[in-house]
Order: sequence, then structure tokens, then C-alpha cells
Amino acid sequence: MNIILFDGKEYSDLLPLTYTRPVAELRMGILTFAERWRSIFQTEKISYLTQEYLSKKYSLHTEEQNFFINPTYFPYQEFILTLKNLEFGEAIYHNEELIASKTTLENFQLNKFDKKNNIEFKGIHIQYPWDLFTYNAKAIAYDFTLVTQGRKSKDLSDTVKIIGDPSQIFIEDGAVAECAILNTKEGPIYLGKNTEVMEGAMIRGSFALCKGSKINMGAKVYGGTTIGPYSKVGGEVNNIIILGYSNKGHEGFLGNSVIGEWCNLGADTNASNLKNNYAEVKLWNYTARKFINSGLQFAGMIMGDHSKSAINTQFNTGTVVGVSANIFTPGFPPNLIKSFSWGGRSESPLFKLEQVFEVAERSMKRRGIELSEVDKEIIKYIYNNY
Repeated sequence: MNIILFDGKEYSDLLPLTYTRPVAELRMGILTFAERWRSIFQTEKISYLTQEYLSKKYSLHTEEQNFFINPTYFPYQEFILTLKNLEFGEAIYHNEELIASKTTLENFQLNKFDKKNNIEFKGIHIQYPWDLFTYNAKAIAYDFTLVTQGRKSKDLSDTVKIIGDPSQIFIEDGAVAECAILNTKEGPIYLGKNTEVMEGAMIRGSFALCKGSKINMGAKVYGGTTIGPYSKVGGEVNNIIILGYSNKGHEGFLGNSVIGEWCNLGADTNASNLKNNYAEVKLWNYTARKFINSGLQFAGMIMGDHSKSAINTQFNTGTVVGVSANIFTPGFPPNLIKSFSWGGRSESPLFKLEQVFEVAERSMKRRGIELSEVDKEIIKYIYNNY
């Protein structure tokens, strides 16, 4: 079964997170969207139909028969069965939006299908970046069952205090936790391979700590939180997603936020997630090119890949940060910080492209990963076109 995950119209609404990746590579719950579909269909044959400038890194593989799926539609059992029962040449729509089809690449691109099935999609639809943290607790619970079903958890140290149901904690090989408090009363807790929860950390489910990541000493972690692979988190966090390879290692609060890869939040960086007047939060939308109402009372920050904040940075409620921004000027930065900003103010100059590469190379080298020429091409394209 050849599965192709395609970028729908949601792609531009999910910027700046999708500047550097297809929609299918976003993380929500324990898994990325691609990893989730790979697990559901028990196949490695998954590729991407994405933006041209991303396609060299995230390639497309086609066969005579392909399943095309829009990954922003979160799977549920009835929907999965509908997909698996699709006949060749058929497509599934919801409110006139194409969700999935089984066909050739040519017919998909021509929007040519033998039969169009309209369904009432009853699951979660991810349209905006803030939808990721809004539905993250549900996604963690879904993935917890998907990832752990039929498997046995490794044992926890006797020094860990468990509150709630111990069966709602799953420990992968190499995961270590000492003198921490794990509370599963509101959701499951997943500690991925070679992760570490240090002494004094307090964690409430639902929570996912992905491969190679660490929770620092004394950290306070509230539910609906996912820490992607090879990241470090300290201080206080609540209902956040870190996509991976990023650090918020020190004191400071971050809530109701999504942080991209290769980001670093300096010591005592704080991000407000509630307005003083308790009004619904507006965030920048790259499609509309204006701030739009999220419908949420709690919304913190959306940060694109490779962005950094200096020590003691204070972010306003509903801040959106682009790619490779370096934020260090005093005072509250604006609610929209442009990509490649050198300073973080609206009048700040652009970070020079060669310096962008140098910083990315240094930060990635610390994780033993090279900034490839393909990565540079992607960053250069964003630099020149956005």
C-alpha cells in the first residue's frame, strides 16, 4: 500500500511551522502525522506531495495505485475503515474539501475521480497552528494506545512517586526517571527511548517525552504537553508542543504554544498565554496576512524553526515568530516577529543569510547532525521569497 500525504489548503494557514516541512511532518500527540499513518497502515511506504522547494528533502514516491491522504484530518476508526474500503478511482470529500483518494498521481492532480463520496468527518481537523496544542491531549491519548498496545512497559525506579493509575505510564528502553512525581489522573504519560526525567520534576498527564529528550530538575509540567525528540525542558510548561531538537532548559513559563525545531529559549524567557482583559486571543495568519481571532482565551506563542530568544525575553500573548529569528532587544517584542529578524523588533534588520547558516550549523552540530545542502536550499528559498 503506497501512501502519499499531501499538503492541502491548510498548508499556508499552518505557517510558520510549515515553512520548513510538509504538513505531514508536524507533531501532535506522541507522533508526527506521517508516523501515525505509518503505524495505522503498518507500512514504511509513505511519501509526500508538498511544496516544490521542500520536495527534494521530502520526496514523492508513486505507484500505479496510491492512497492520497490529507494529514490534517486526524484518524478515527470509522474514517480508517472508510479509507481501507476505497476502490480505485474513488475519493472522499468533507464539505467539498478533498480528504483522501485512491488513484494515480495524474488523476489526483487533475482532480479526476470515478466516484466522489461525501462524508461527515467526525474527527479532529487541524487548520491552524493553535489547533495542535488545543487537541494535543486527545492526540496523546490516541497515540498512547496505538504505540503501546500489546507491549509491556519497562519498570520505573522505586524513587518515583506515582499518583493515579500506573498502567497509564509507559516506559521505553533506556528511559530513566528518579525522584519525580508522575500523575496520570488526567491522562497517560509516555517516556520514550533514552529519555530522562531528573530529580524533583513534577509531571501531570497527558504527557509525551519523545526519544532522547530530558526534563530538567524541578520542572513543572502540566497536561497536554509533548516534548519532541532530543529536546530539553525546565521551568514551567503547560499544554505545549516542542516539535524536536529544541531547548527551554531554564526557569520561565511557556503555555499553550508550539515551538519548532532547533529553537532555544534563553533563561527566564516567559510567554504570556492570557490577556489582562481575558479576551479571546488573536494571532497572525499568513494566508489572510492579518491577525485573526483564534477563539481561544489561552494562547501563547507559535515559533518557527531555528529561532532563538535571549535571556529574560518576555513574549506577549499570542505571539507568532517566523523562521531563524534572533530575539534580543529589550522590552516586549511585537506580536509578529518576522523570519530572519536580527533583534526581534518590527524595525530590526534581517539576519544575514551566511550568519543564519552559521548559527544553524553550530546548534545542529551539538546534536551530531549536519546542516545539509538541501537544508540550506530550503532556508535560502524562505529567505528570498518570504
